[in-house]
Amino acid sequence: MVTPAYGSGALPSVWQPENLQELQTLRSRLKGICCFTAGGTLLRTQWEGGLIPAPEHMISLVRIPEMSGISIRGDEIVIGAMNRLKECASDDVLLQQLPILQEAVNAIAAPSIRNVATIGGNIVSGVGDTLPALLVYDAKLHWLTDSGIEIRSASSWLQGGRDGSRNPGDVLISIHIPIRPSSLVDVDDEQRHAAREVSFYRKLGRRETFSASLVTVALYGEIDLDNRWTKIAIAAGGGSGMAIRLLESERQLLGSEATVMQAANLAATVVDEFTTYGDAFATEQYRKQTAGNMLGAGLWEALHE
Repeated sequence: MVTPAYGSGALPSVWQPENLQELQTLRSRLKGICCFTAGGTLLRTQWEGGLIPAPEHMISLVRIPEMSGISIRGDEIVIGAMNRLKECASDDVLLQQLPILQEAVNAIAAPSIRNVATIGGNIVSGVGDTLPALLVYDAKLHWLTDSGIEIRSASSWLQGGRDGSRNPGDVLISIHIPIRPSSLVDVDDEQRHAAREVSFYRKLGRRETFSASLVTVALYGEIDLDNRWTKIAIAAGGGSGMAIRLLESERQLLGSEATVMQAANLAATVVDEFTTYGDAFATEQYRKQTAGNMLGAGLWEALHE
């Protein structure tokens, strides 16, 4: 189905496929002269700012059922890319299983934006505030590509943006996140309580609320009965910089005894490792120092309880 966007003869024309097969057909037919839209909040900002021209055709994703809903399938949580941020913010599955992601969603923009914007749009922007959370949860992204459905880790997809190998014509269908072993119902009580989870998300904006981020950080870790880190994942991003996993900072903690004394060392390592940028709002060094301070403080608070 296609309709003119703003009256008869107006451009762009809006196409509304009702399944993935129709979407794939439209991708092939309109390649190079179309863009994809979900909530449209980012597109409006880009058009109004003159950053990108309005396309000849728009393909709306709102009617495709495979791109909606939040569910548990086997050993993973599946989030449709078309879920509104407000739906993610109130979902019980995310609250119980993925609190870092839910916290990240709640920190995005104002409620009026979250009512319209989708989690897929936040990811596809390449700089969304959900990305650090998805990185520490080892999220996999399912894309509709020229050759069908392809699965990429969030980390490898972000790397594709850095090295230019990403295809802007690919469409994000869903986000898949493995369920933590301690959350599976068939794990016995001794195993279930063998690991203590440590997790947090922090965002620093340009002002107190409803603002674009300067720095965002996320940390997820597991501590065994001997009080040693058996798993650790740390990520940082923010602003127009791409989020990254901080692998050296993770290596510093993995296998060691979990103690509040690690907070200061973690902060210093993050400052050295985090690759970011400077602009009119904050210098590169400020962003690096802030990321280190937020991760160090978050770790101290988590272990001091």
